[in-house]
This record gives sequence, structure tokens and C-alpha cells, in this order.
Amino acid sequence: MTTIRTLIDDSAAALRTAGVHFGHGTTNAEDEASWLVLWSLGLPVDSDTSPDGAGSVANQAVSDEQRVKLEQLVAERIRSRKPAAYLTQQAWLQGVPFYIDERSIVPRSLIAELLADGSIDDWLSDKTRLVLDLCTGNGSLACLAAMAYPDVQVTGADLSADALAVARINVDQHGMQERVQLVQSDGMANARGPWDLILCNPPYVNAQSMVSLPLEYQAEPVLALAGGEDGMDFVRGLILELPQRLSEDGVLVLEIGNERAFFEAAFPGLPVFWMDTSAGDDQVLLLTREALMHWSQEQPTQL
Repeated sequence: MTTIRTLIDDSAAALRTAGVHFGHGTTNAEDEASWLVLWSLGLPVDSDTSPDGAGSVANQAVSDEQRVKLEQLVAERIRSRKPAAYLTQQAWLQGVPFYIDERSIVPRSLIAELLADGSIDDWLSDKTRLVLDLCTGNGSLACLAAMAYPDVQVTGADLSADALAVARINVDQHGMQERVQLVQSDGMANARGPWDLILCNPPYVNAQSMVSLPLEYQAEPVLALAGGEDGMDFVRGLILELPQRLSEDGVLVLEIGNERAFFEAAFPGLPVFWMDTSAGDDQVLLLTREALMHWSQEQPTQL
């Protein structure tokens, strides 16, 4: 008899043998296999699949038809090297499901953790009402911000019309039409503010890293990843424009991944606060308008 546990073990072994790359919602073959098996069977992705769990589905029997469907899904994952989220058209952030397809980068921003655990809250004021999710992609952070802060209005901005079409699906599916507005914008050209809170997970991958990206990342829109020679092209424009785009007590929360060294080289002495995340304390920074203004006044020339 084929069981869910058997399917997970066999699928994980196939993924490991094929040498696929993880990082779009899972970090290892076991977790990705569990996700694909549970999704293909129509079961909740957080179902207990441990061998001896009290409410585990591990020993549930699987039909031959279900087994074949799963094997075809795993084979496609291996053959195409596309992120599993593109194959299932579903991604999860902080337990919330979002639609995704190849028109947008797979949502995985660490900023979602900070929204969920309240790490940003102490930096906000009682006047925080207008939030911008810049480079919104599929709109997941915009929706999560609206969920986290019931009194705010959120604008999700992106240069890509394709990404905004995906974001529209998520805004509608989560019933956020009254709380989340979407706008096509090159940077903040059409999202001028001033904003009380700006969330931004921009393209920040440096040129050398872009060349060596695994195939799974190459399946995503280049526009959402490539940040120029040092990864800071978009960020430079953002920092330059920021004093006019933040309200008096405004705050920027910016994700830069593994590019801290390039960020600090581009903005020497800029007083930012590094936020603790599951990936460490050098991936996401917080910058207040007050700190930015003091720093800007001390610069000998404009950025």
C-alpha cells in the first residue's frame, strides 16, 4: 500500500538526487516534498506528516491515480527547475496563502516576519496611516501590511504591469479592495506620498551574483532581481528621493538580502537599524526620516 509518508520519502529522495535548488518557500528536499504531496492531494500544507504524530496523515493510503499525479508534478519540478510555487500557483507568507505565477517573483520577503511579529510597531507613530509597498510584486506584503495595521491605507507600487495583474488577484482574493490600492510606478514617480511607512523589497542582486543564480531563480522576472553592478541601482534612487517621500515621522523598511557590504559602501555612515529575522540581522534594515535628514546634511555632495 502506498501512503502519504511513502510519497514524501520517495519525492524527497528524487529531489535530492536531481540536485534541485530550494529557497522559494522551502529550504530542503523533505519540506518541499511534503508541500508538493499535500498540495497534489488537496490537503492543508500544514498537515502533520510525521510518522508517529497523533493527528498525522502519514499513514493515509494513496490511490494509484493520486500517486501518478504526484510523480508527474515532481518530475516537472525536476525537469523545468521552476520554483514549486510556480507549479502549484500558490505561495505562503506567515501562514497566509497567495496566488503566484511567472509574471511575478515568488514572494519570500523577510519583511513579512517583521509585520507579523510586531518588530516595526515601536517605530511607528499614532499618525501612521499611509503605507507604501514599493516593488510590490504579487502584492503579498501590501496585503499583510493591511492585515497587520487595520487603520492604515496601503498602496502597492510596481513598474511591472504583469506583476500588478498578479497583485490584483491577491488583493481581490483577500477582500482588500477598500484597503489596498495598486499603482504602476517607476520607483515613486506615481507614488509620491508623503508616506508614513515604506516597505521595499527591491531588485538588489549584484551583477556577479546574477550570473551564477540557480535555474530556479533564473525562472523569475529579471526585473525583480537585478540591481546593477553592486545591486544598489534602485536603492540609490530610493535614498535620494526619500526625504521628500516620507512624512515627518516616516520610516523605511528595506530588504537587501546578502548585499550589506555593498549597501554600506554606497551609503557610508548612514545610520540604519538592522532588524532580526530568521535569516540573520543583516538582511533587512530600518531607516527613519530624521536619521536620513541628519545624514544627508552632513554629505559633502548629493548622492
